[in-house]
Amino acid sequence: MATKQHSKALRRKILAKNKRAYFDYTIVHEYTAGIVLKGSEVKSVRAGQLSLQEAYCFFAKHELWLKNMHIAPLGQDASSQEDPLRVRKLLLQKCELRKLHRLKKDAMTIVPLYCFFNDKACMKICIALVRGKKLYDKRHTIKLRDLERSMKRETSHT
Repeated sequence: MATKQHSKALRRKILAKNKRAYFDYTIVHEYTAGIVLKGSEVKSVRAGQLSLQEAYCFFAKHELWLKNMHIAPLGQDASSQEDPLRVRKLLLQKCELRKLHRLKKDAMTIVPLYCFFNDKACMKICIALVRGKKLYDKRHTIKLRDLERSMKRETSHT
């Protein structure tokens, strides 16, 4: 019998993942936010034509915005001349926005980690409050990843 958390995780279909964020930053806290999209952008997202590689979040007028998330225009909608990198508004509760705004001042950054569709077919984005890793932390991460790979190889050969 699956628990509620486990069944929710199974229902999420991850559309795009920012792998670089996990390598470059130490994740302090994660939040789930809604995102404001246009109709043609939703169609592109459902087709899997989005990227979070260079995306980041910033505050403007007590609202959280997402910049540089690339959503490619669909073939039939390419004539609409929409900017694929336009700034998009993120939807969070007021208390979460205040907390993020207060914590961001402490040399932290807000980056998107992954996008997914929830149970109600609404696109959500998981953002995280992060702190940059030092070079020696990145080396340690690489070393751990290599050790895991070699252990998997050894167990698969026996």
